[in-house]
Amino acid sequence: MPTLIVTAHPDPDSLTLAVARRLRDALAASGPVELADLAAEGFDPRFTAADRHTYRTGKDPASDVAAEQARLDRADHLVLVFPVWWWSVPALLKGWLDRVFVNGWAFGVGDDGRIERRLGRLTVHLVPIAGDDAGVYERHGYAEALRTQLEHGVVDYCGAVRGATAFVHESEHEDPVVRERAVAAAVDAVVAVVGG
Repeated sequence: MPTLIVTAHPDPDSLTLAVARRLRDALAASGPVELADLAAEGFDPRFTAADRHTYRTGKDPASDVAAEQARLDRADHLVLVFPVWWWSVPALLKGWLDRVFVNGWAFGVGDDGRIERRLGRLTVHLVPIAGDDAGVYERHGYAEALRTQLEHGVVDYCGAVRGATAFVHESEHEDPVVRERAVAAAVDAVVAVVGG
């Protein structure tokens, strides 16, 4: 099954990119895997007047947006690997979602005004790289807020299938064994769904 891994971190030596590469390698046995490093590729996350036109009409996406949509059209699975910054996705990934998952491609509006969800063929997995432990996320509702934004607000809205959501907690822990345990569990969770 073709898989597209999308990541957004400016540091090529970050844990986020290390996890994305590890996932790419682990998923290779399940079919073709492409890794899209939005920072390295220079994706422009700014939502412009041209993007607003596309959103309103469902037509004429910018060439970089059309290229991202074509990349997604080749995938059965999308894995978003990202650092949690201010309890959300980085601006680069948010801009990618804003510009790419638009009217005319990810969804449409029927003549009756109802939303047509168009991504039912795509399974979306989330791998948030979180600095704090799971208890902090649970106590403050951070995990639920992030899942609501992405699983309900994007995946469900576009009619895609929810895949694995696997947090890598304690990503800044000083003990490499703790980090490795969290990374391995997240990678295994995604591989089990994609390869299963």
